[in-house]
Amino acid sequence: MTNAALTIRDITLRSVVVPLARPLVTRVVTIDNAAFLLIDLETEEGITGRAYLFGYSAAGNACFAPPLRWLADAMKGEAVEPERLFVKARKALTLMGHEGIAMIAVSGFDMACWDAHAQALGKPLVEVLGGKARPIAAYNSNGLGLIGPEAAAEEAKALLAEGGFTAIKVRQGRETLDDDLRVLAAVRGAVGPDVVLPVDFNQGLDVDDAIRRGLALDKEDVYWIEEPTRYDDLNGNARIAREVETPIQNGENFYGPEAAVRAIEAGALDYLMPDVERIGGVSGWMQTAKIADAAAIPVSSHLFPEFSSHLLAVTPTAHWLEFTDWAAPLMQHPLRVADGHVQISDAPGAGITWNEKAVEKYSIPL
Repeated sequence: MTNAALTIRDITLRSVVVPLARPLVTRVVTIDNAAFLLIDLETEEGITGRAYLFGYSAAGNACFAPPLRWLADAMKGEAVEPERLFVKARKALTLMGHEGIAMIAVSGFDMACWDAHAQALGKPLVEVLGGKARPIAAYNSNGLGLIGPEAAAEEAKALLAEGGFTAIKVRQGRETLDDDLRVLAAVRGAVGPDVVLPVDFNQGLDVDDAIRRGLALDKEDVYWIEEPTRYDDLNGNARIAREVETPIQNGENFYGPEAAVRAIEAGALDYLMPDVERIGGVSGWMQTAKIADAAAIPVSSHLFPEFSSHLLAVTPTAHWLEFTDWAAPLMQHPLRVADGHVQISDAPGAGITWNEKAVEKYSIPL
């Protein structure tokens, strides 16, 4: 079916919990399993738009379900016009606010709408958004949590080999700066001088400690410092960005394009990393990409490589894609990685088709 109008019939939700091949230990949480809420946007014309949300836990998945069901009721009979429905969905959840779970629900709904819309046009999402499919530079983010130096060195080499990667992310935030530096030195020694090494503190430091550690990292050939302190402490992040030479990455917890505007105006980042689940889905990302372009801010992605690869391909200041394979077991056709680049699916839509056997295996009650 091409150039076909679609009408929303309903939304089906399923909760799944997938074990991680490498449990991820961060400063603030240990993730052993990836919890996803699968969204199937059903249309009267028989096309199903698919997307998923990352709930972090089964309880998180359950929190996302009610506002999505409210949106399903509010949107029944609506034509699938994603940009218009993005505005309407935000208005529908106004009394819940424009951040947090309300925005996450809007994002999931928006992603599913865009997937259905692109399928109806018979084109990959990237083409519907005005771009062309191309390989997207990625770093492997499937490990290197808060583990010891020897384990980190071995894991770093394995991560690079998994897809010919030239970049991997190292989590930081151990009890002492010296502990962090020992691990970073072990990783650098294992992978050599040419591998790109961003680091991530997962919001785990206060501002003064972030500056102290950041100044030390200025001497360590670190590519960026991600979320050194609370993402919403814009003044604190701006102070870090002024005093630390290494670029500061922020944005994975920004809710809506408006948050990106505030952070850029505050000088709270050097690099921007929207998360399609929080920034407003495809529609919110596209608005944010224009904002970043106007400010000449490089844009990377956070999680959701199936959608993020399409979006980075149409982002003027595209930087790096964060590659995780956490949702891959649920995909009938997982993303391919070669020479450190994610290959965008050429299937209509975002390229998501569920592996129903795996979905059944990992499903939990919602």
